[in-house]
Amino acid sequence: MKQGTTILTLNNGYHLWTHTEGQGKIKLLCLHGGPGGNHEYYENFADQLKELGVQVTMYDQLGSWYSDQPDFSKQKNIDKFLNMDYFISEVEEVRQQLGLDQFYLIGQSWGGILTQEYALRYQEHLKGIIISSMTDNIAEYVTNINAIREKEFSAADLAFMKECEAKNSYDNQRYQSLIDELNRGYIDRKQPPAISHLTNTVATDVYNYFQGDNEFVVTGKLKGWDRRKEIHKIQVPTLLTFGEHETMPLATARRMAQTIPHARLATTPNGGHHHMIDNAPVYFDHLKQFLRDVESGNFTD
Repeated sequence: MKQGTTILTLNNGYHLWTHTEGQGKIKLLCLHGGPGGNHEYYENFADQLKELGVQVTMYDQLGSWYSDQPDFSKQKNIDKFLNMDYFISEVEEVRQQLGLDQFYLIGQSWGGILTQEYALRYQEHLKGIIISSMTDNIAEYVTNINAIREKEFSAADLAFMKECEAKNSYDNQRYQSLIDELNRGYIDRKQPPAISHLTNTVATDVYNYFQGDNEFVVTGKLKGWDRRKEIHKIQVPTLLTFGEHETMPLATARRMAQTIPHARLATTPNGGHHHMIDNAPVYFDHLKQFLRDVESGNFTD
């Protein structure tokens, strides 16, 4: 596969930014979170996995950062692109255009949703999947983030947050300071300067449509997403990797590991939702061991 940056022209006429690094027979395709996030927390994966001979490809999904951004003030674009079917078909088109087969698919957060959905439709192309910080349903995630809020804040702060949310006053300074506190504790615990920007890189139209205003409310189209009854159909080797101090409930992760036939759960101490950054040595040890085991035919859950 061509190294470096390749701009793909999709069948719909829009363009996606992709980037490939690393040499070897193991192919890893990376799906970022958000929705509306970007590829950046995968930028060191090729270097971290170099010893295994892994070729890493990352891309920004339609609407995100370096890829084309349709005008989502137009309802026709919302209807056509802001739905699960579109983003799953996008993964498959990227796979086809890049010539990937029998590859590993990793998805973080929203990317973990896409990874599950893709595996349920196209697992004949997969050698294994890595679901990073994502449950198989939104309801248990919502229960967990509500429990986190109750644990971290006083009754007065909670009442204030709920009042802001009821009034759609998400830009309130006090409200945002409380969300920032939760982000420091459960999302980006390490707060690395390397991924900070002078400009906002989040595709807010996409993020708000699916998620809502922030990671601790779900008011968008993802609210009813649930694959608890289907994930047992995923037959490929699966790594579930979660931070031990994040927004996603570990109880759900443990149930998923029991439900998916060939699944292994690995948790990262001191890791939040972005535990590949918060505690990279442990995260990559888990990932490398999974790849070694699958490649050698010694994978067990």
